[in-house]
Amino acid sequence: MLRGDGPGARRERCFAQKSLHNPSYTVYRIALSLAPPHFHAITSIMLGRPKLVLASGSPRRLALLNQAGIEPDALRPADVDETPKKGELPRACANRLARAKADAAMKSVRLDDELRGAFILAADTVVAVGRRILPKAELVDEASQCLRLLSGRNHRVYTAICLVTPKESFRQRLVETRVRFRRLNEDDIQSYIGSGEWRGKAGGYAVQGIAGSFVQKIVGSYTNIVGLPLHESMSLLGGEGFPIRFGWLNAV
Repeated sequence: MLRGDGPGARRERCFAQKSLHNPSYTVYRIALSLAPPHFHAITSIMLGRPKLVLASGSPRRLALLNQAGIEPDALRPADVDETPKKGELPRACANRLARAKADAAMKSVRLDDELRGAFILAADTVVAVGRRILPKAELVDEASQCLRLLSGRNHRVYTAICLVTPKESFRQRLVETRVRFRRLNEDDIQSYIGSGEWRGKAGGYAVQGIAGSFVQKIVGSYTNIVGLPLHESMSLLGGEGFPIRFGWLNAV
């Protein structure tokens, strides 16, 4: 390792680069460096934090962010055609749609003086059996077909998250979770259809609801199945300088 290229030097270069583009970040970092550790949260509240826009109208994604102690400053659901392209694989579809949602939200935020320069978080969830992408069921027949296909089988849930930084750089992650359903009988399927819980859900079910009783095994992130993998989302935000612990003070 060359002299002057250790972890401390790299942190200082990163700080200098962020400060150059965002003067408020300089004030935020200096205040935190001077304050004792137990005053960091209070200092953050006094100075404010960077704004965050959630590019989704999903109550589930909002609830997951709130669970992590984060309250977005605005919701900007993106009007994006979520139809998979012909022959498109599940991973590619989730990545493409998350990026499209982030891009659409960024264009909206640019026009808003209050939100310009905010972090933007977008996500898209795809449920697949093999290479087959299941629809976000809106019709009874779609939901019934999904449940019959998932019955007694393994499937995969992919959620792509896309973060737009204040400098309009894009950062993206894809998370995969394997899920196995128990075998469903006709009473299970018809009763679940009657609940209406499946409507608008990828794969025709909501794991955080009644359909949680269908699940025999999960390998990977549970919050990924719900629609926003919290560990990866917080890592992405924190890695780009968003104060993910800002709302933890007196959270309970």
